[in-house]
Amino acid sequence: MEITSFNPIILSPNAEEVTALFEELGFERAHTMDVIDGRVVNYDLKYGEDFRMDVAQSNKVPQDLTAIRINVRDFDEAYDFFISKGFKNVQGDKFTETDSAKSTLLISPSGFAINLSYHIRKK
Repeated sequence: MEITSFNPIILSPNAEEVTALFEELGFERAHTMDVIDGRVVNYDLKYGEDFRMDVAQSNKVPQDLTAIRINVRDFDEAYDFFISKGFKNVQGDKFTETDSAKSTLLISPSGFAINLSYHIRKK
């Protein structure tokens, strides 16, 4: 499995407030994805050249949830790997898909969360 990025992501019902907190710590907004499936606002934050993190608006979580965002070259291969290790897709058999990405939140048997993502490359 080829991993193309690996960083923390905070899923929050108050993403703008969480983002503002990290901006006060010196993080800058590198990219903002406005709407995915009509429900998610995603902020890609960076601190210098070494540190990145995401904050995503999620009305499906009652409180902030921290996960590891793993972007991969082959979504199906990585998805099958994590499912074989006992992870469950919180969306059942569905995925969040846009013109530029495919993703889903996976939870391990012990409760560890991974946001698995694939960025669709334009040719």
